[in-house]
Amino acid sequence: MTAVVQDRYGEADVLYLDHIPRPTVADNEVLIRVEAASVDRGAWHLMAGLPYPLRLAGFGLRRPENRVRGLDVSGRVEAVGSSVTRVAVGQEVYGIAVGSFAEYACALETKIAAKPARLSFAQAAAVPVSGLTALQAVRDHGRVQAGQSVLVLGASGGVGIYAVQVAKAMGALVTGVCSTSKTDTVRSLGADEVLDYRVDDATDGSHRYDVIIDTGGNRRLRDLRRALTRTGRLVIVGGENGGRWLGGIDRQIRALCLSPFVSQKLGSLMASENAEDLEVLTAMIDAGVITPVIDSVHPLADTAVAVARMVDGSGCGKQIIATR
Repeated sequence: MTAVVQDRYGEADVLYLDHIPRPTVADNEVLIRVEAASVDRGAWHLMAGLPYPLRLAGFGLRRPENRVRGLDVSGRVEAVGSSVTRVAVGQEVYGIAVGSFAEYACALETKIAAKPARLSFAQAAAVPVSGLTALQAVRDHGRVQAGQSVLVLGASGGVGIYAVQVAKAMGALVTGVCSTSKTDTVRSLGADEVLDYRVDDATDGSHRYDVIIDTGGNRRLRDLRRALTRTGRLVIVGGENGGRWLGGIDRQIRALCLSPFVSQKLGSLMASENAEDLEVLTAMIDAGVITPVIDSVHPLADTAVAVARMVDGSGCGKQIIATR
């Protein structure tokens, strides 16, 4: 099969097309004929090998252990392992499959679900990683309730787009922060107020929020606390500052250490990749309360272009890789 691979860590230019063997399913896995995949920050971190602790965690010390990148996937089930019971050959699915920048990829049965009928394969591929992260950030960590005020920093990014919609679905009053060119998109998602970060400082303390979902990754912890109510909740999702060793997790560490000593709840999350929450997202999509936003669709050969566009932040919405 054709796949996008890498033999060394680095930026998007380390990616190239190669012909490699089709993966073989384990007992609890599903082989998916990939129709579409999408780019997310997690795939970039694995491509770059940053922060360095990723390499120590088993992803490959000097070079990637797994040559094929990609996590988000949508496609058709080609084969199933002997213990798989939830899906069948021929079924259209979406979810998480390590190595989805390829014509075929294997996924654990517990990390895929039936594709939402109203979505195309490209739209479905835009959902899993970012949608799961947003759902768990808003519902489980932010514990958003109807009538609460929610601030979403990075509202036009992969996670932010879904965080705005999930918070609105839960009855919150949502303020989204993004750049000038993306305000109309964020407003179309249902945000009650949209702030241009180049003009407005959402954390200046002039307004306090019950919940802040920070997907922007670079605001100081003390500024975020200033914008919270006395008992508000902060959820830090990712982060791209902190250098090659901490790689953005320094704020999360400091937030977790400080939280027990203040009235505000400060923390972050490691998203859980599970079929149950994918089915929750499917129900919200079918109900029309969540809609994916796609910036560009790229052929498999242009995966490096898609990754570079995601990194530079010039797009609005997800970068999709179409394999067919």
